[in-house]
Amino acid sequence: MSDDTALKRAYTIDTEPFYLDSGDEIPLFEAAASARLPIMLKGPTGCGKTRFVEHMAFRLKRPLITVACHEDLFASDLIGRYLLKDDETVWVDGPLTRAVRMGAICYLDEVVEARKDTTVVIHPLTDNRRTLSIEHPPALRGPLLRLSGAG
Repeated sequence: MSDDTALKRAYTIDTEPFYLDSGDEIPLFEAAASARLPIMLKGPTGCGKTRFVEHMAFRLKRPLITVACHEDLFASDLIGRYLLKDDETVWVDGPLTRAVRMGAICYLDEVVEARKDTTVVIHPLTDNRRTLSIEHPPALRGPLLRLSGAG
């Protein structure tokens, strides 16, 4: 099994989560997913937003990466960062980058709690560009990495 396949498998929901629809949210979500449109779910705590996203990830056979947003969340927590490993510096993808690379659904739980300078990184993913830009530090002289939302 390749690393990519194993990673997708780690984020795949194998057992159908119980969800009782209350309207036309299922076909609306499926239509949005088919058109690669972002979705924002709004509702009070405990109303079933997370369960609905889990159910839809199962129905669509897509991996699901959930991020619990909070006021101390930085853009690098979503995108990734360079870390020291042994005698080298290595890039480690954050959950948003990981989701884009594997074509997963990325559920940003309580996104309104995140800092403005953090949520700005999701704008190019949710508008017509559908890209996530990752800038390498100048010292590393790496190119600008642009990932397009898969799936």
